[in-house]
Amino acid sequence: MPDNTSNSYSLRPLEKPDLTAITQWFQDVGDLALFDRNSRVPYDMATCEKLWNMTDTPQDQDDKCWFTITSEAAGVAGIVGLEQISHVNRDAVIALFVDRAIRRQGLGIRASALVLDFGFRQLGLNRVTSYYRKDNAGSRDLTSQAGFEVEGTMRQAWFSDGKYHDMIVVGLLAENWNARRDALAHELGDETVIAFGDGTTSGSKWPPQRFAAL
Repeated sequence: MPDNTSNSYSLRPLEKPDLTAITQWFQDVGDLALFDRNSRVPYDMATCEKLWNMTDTPQDQDDKCWFTITSEAAGVAGIVGLEQISHVNRDAVIALFVDRAIRRQGLGIRASALVLDFGFRQLGLNRVTSYYRKDNAGSRDLTSQAGFEVEGTMRQAWFSDGKYHDMIVVGLLAENWNARRDALAHELGDETVIAFGDGTTSGSKWPPQRFAAL
């Protein structure tokens, strides 16, 4: 099992009780506007239940897969997921949100890397897309570090703070992830570890198991 220290995190499927933390995060409209281009109103519980399909009458959905980032020290620390999963085109959109108090500590890139492994190696995806507001330096740096390439700019596609912002579209192919993956693991090191379950099976831990002892 990962040890119970502040730099050991688990990734598990998003559950309804996790929405309490999400609603607290999304009371900050400015921060929400960096994460979601479609909402400018703070999320309440009913909104979260609808967005993450956890109402009393959930719908069958196989086009999304969300996970909660947790630790014994931090509790619910963030969420990361794949949206718009297409089993025909073998692509999806990745999204990430980390509690503001623990950003810029390497958690987001590790959680994203673990989900990219999951998407490419378990779901058989060929492509993952992401979008971010042009002034969102955190998302820009994270996607670049993971190996995403800028594929275009949607001009004035993101309205916030009384003005229109450009939206950047980035993409990552399975072949590019496979070429980037090992170098990224070495760059990140294992001072922070995130894992599915106990992290002992192939592809269930980041950095990958074979790098953990280096």
